[in-house]
Amino acid sequence: MYVSSYAHSLIRTRHHRPADPRLSIVIPARNEARNLEVILPELPPVHEVILVDGQSVDGTVEVARRMLPTIRIVAQTRTGKGNALACGFAAATGDVVVMFDADGSADPAEIPDYLEALRGGADFAKGSRFCPGGGSADITPLRRAGNWFLSWTTNQLFRQRFSDLCYGYNAFWADIRPVLELPDVRTARPRGGSMLWGDGFEIETVINCRVAAARLRIAEVPSVERARIHGVSNLHAVRDGLRVLHTIRAERRRARRLSALGRVSDKDAHDLAIPRRYDVIEERA
Repeated sequence: MYVSSYAHSLIRTRHHRPADPRLSIVIPARNEARNLEVILPELPPVHEVILVDGQSVDGTVEVARRMLPTIRIVAQTRTGKGNALACGFAAATGDVVVMFDADGSADPAEIPDYLEALRGGADFAKGSRFCPGGGSADITPLRRAGNWFLSWTTNQLFRQRFSDLCYGYNAFWADIRPVLELPDVRTARPRGGSMLWGDGFEIETVINCRVAAARLRIAEVPSVERARIHGVSNLHAVRDGLRVLHTIRAERRRARRLSALGRVSDKDAHDLAIPRRYDVIEERA
């Protein structure tokens, strides 16, 4: 597996991470006013909450400011959930970034669990509905089966042990952002209505594959997905499942292209490993 030069320097960077990190909660939202009325008051006091608005027309921004006067509003520069998250990541000033959906499915009470995983040595804390202690009030049997297949495929190609690939509740140290290499938020949207790679719903898979390819420390955190409060999900099980499968294969090809940049030595591999806390994702031999 390829490891970027930044991943090597990260071994030294870890020693300077704060014991009491500042949290930035990034919430991508488009027409989620009714849900924000419920979830924003549930959030714990943190360094900052960033709402990335995707040109909402239902008063999302006004509701957010009313419910949480300190909230930071960022307008996304293109379209798609991936671009919204990238805009939020770029704007975040905290030491830890939390990816938080606006539909009410993420439980704010779990944020300390993610923080504990990061403070315990992980670079990336990945929420899982399918590891011990996790669950879902929203997933269908078809989506569960598809998620299992996509997780299995990723594990085979990236030599990981993910139990839940398609879940967007995650947290990470802000200093790993260069590893993600998401599309520059300042880049104009392509003509013809097409999207840049990583701007769409494939974003969670892109991030998971890239932290795996860089062999960063990943810890799975049990998470119980709540049902969406209001509205209907834009996800389509078959269409989006095929898109995720294409993303996995594309990211594998990308990792191979970048493999010439260097490989992890035995000492680096030892330094990149972490004690088995939560359900730590370790690369298989």
